[in-house]
Amino acid sequence: MNTLTRALVTALAATLAFSLGAPTAAAAVWSSSDRWGTWNNGGYIVRNNIWGSGHGSQTISADSYSKWNVFANHPNTGGVKSYPHAGKALNKRLSAIGSLRSSFNVSVPGSGAYATTYDIWANNNAYEVMVWMNRTGPVGAIGSRQGTFTVGGHTWDVYRGSNGHNAVFSFLRTSNTSSGTVDLKAVMNWIRARGWWGDVTVGEVQFGYEITSSSGGKTFRTNSYSVSGG
Repeated sequence: MNTLTRALVTALAATLAFSLGAPTAAAAVWSSSDRWGTWNNGGYIVRNNIWGSGHGSQTISADSYSKWNVFANHPNTGGVKSYPHAGKALNKRLSAIGSLRSSFNVSVPGSGAYATTYDIWANNNAYEVMVWMNRTGPVGAIGSRQGTFTVGGHTWDVYRGSNGHNAVFSFLRTSNTSSGTVDLKAVMNWIRARGWWGDVTVGEVQFGYEITSSSGGKTFRTNSYSVSGG
């Protein structure tokens, strides 16, 4: 095959691939590098949420509330820098919630310092419930360890304390997982049964990544996420 013929064949193949819809890189539906960038989609709010001091850069890109990713480059220093997440508002009494379950699937880096976690707020942010599904690096929960308990379909090391603004209940899964389903209503009922709170008004259920450091830039990918019930 001579040079001219080879060039014609290559051009024809490229044209055919385009006409058949060969896969190409597609831009995200929404993207933001703003500290407080937000996007409403499908009854959820997706937030970049770079709230901590000493932060670096971070960009969130989303196709939907259920499929989004974050590229974060935060320095290797102490203190939480950000909590990019997708949240769903409930604003209902705990006793009025028939069921509340959530499923997720993520791809996370093997280094840095972060936790993949739910963050549930109640009584106008007087209470915070953190449900850690996986964690990497030097990160820890607020307060004192209460013991190891099985509730909501998983086994957790449970901590109770305060950040100076609100009470914090933290459930740290005893082994890391990147996918699963959690019975969040069972977790909240367990807290109530111990007398740590009453029939609270559950505000927003959030899911994302609490990032302390991601030096050099790391990608956190939410492959799927949803909340059912409420």
